[in-house]
Amino acid sequence: MSLILFASVVRARDGLPLSASTDHEQNMSVQETKKYLKVVSKKLDHLPDRCIMRRGPHNINIISSLGVSYMMLCSESYPSVLAFCFLDELQKEFITTYEMGPINTAIRPYSFIEFDNFIQKTKQRFNNPRSLSTKMNLADMQTEIRLRPPYQISLQELGLENGVGHRKGPAYKGIAPHQRLEPLTLAGIISCLLSLLCAGLNLIRGFHAVESLLQNNEDMTCILAFFLGTAACLYQCYLFAHSTSWRTVKSFLSFGLICLCNMYLYELRNLWQLFFHVTVAAFITLQIRLRQPQSKSPDYNV
Repeated sequence: MSLILFASVVRARDGLPLSASTDHEQNMSVQETKKYLKVVSKKLDHLPDRCIMRRGPHNINIISSLGVSYMMLCSESYPSVLAFCFLDELQKEFITTYEMGPINTAIRPYSFIEFDNFIQKTKQRFNNPRSLSTKMNLADMQTEIRLRPPYQISLQELGLENGVGHRKGPAYKGIAPHQRLEPLTLAGIISCLLSLLCAGLNLIRGFHAVESLLQNNEDMTCILAFFLGTAACLYQCYLFAHSTSWRTVKSFLSFGLICLCNMYLYELRNLWQLFFHVTVAAFITLQIRLRQPQSKSPDYNV
């Protein structure tokens, strides 16, 4: 049976999905072809404005305009002219409905998920060609396709000669490397400021210890403890502000280093000073643990 199975709207420069049809296709063959669709979405910026990729029992059809690409997956027997007319309708509606500013600045996947209502309605119409009243558009599109055939995307140019599971180069990781953290809280800001204060105090005492070393030949390890404490406090501020791998583990290691430095400096600080430095380190460690990367949009796996 000739059907449109899936459709999506993506940003061409980075493949960020903006909207998609919310079907729940369980067919394994369709799911496998969707993997190819995701790979193609990362190459859109280097492809012509009208493309087609034939993969087993399915075709992937694409049109691009104004930095946005419209993609659909259909049965291989589905007429190309209908497929590109379908994408053309999505394109006209999307550029009429949305401004380019929000499209260009969108960060989260499926920021325009409400457009899926239009995709779904249009998909249903085109899956029943007898109900279509666009014969003139079909004729125009047929002529355009004959004069300028769609570019045929090959597996070789995508690095998929051995299948989607054997891509050349690193696999797509989505936006995870630049994943945003949850919004700042008052407690988090206070913990970061206090940690910076501790770093400043350690740095000042470290420079004073250097002066004492030059004058009285004092122990070099005290200077090292002060500067290591400074570095650990600054690193905890960095961990609080940025999402990195093993972030929580690194924060606990930094906290341990601050505790060790203060234990070594026991004779140079009173109990209140030691308590202050260790408490601040524990406070920002807790805030690092609480400030997690933002969760994916509820429609991320649409």
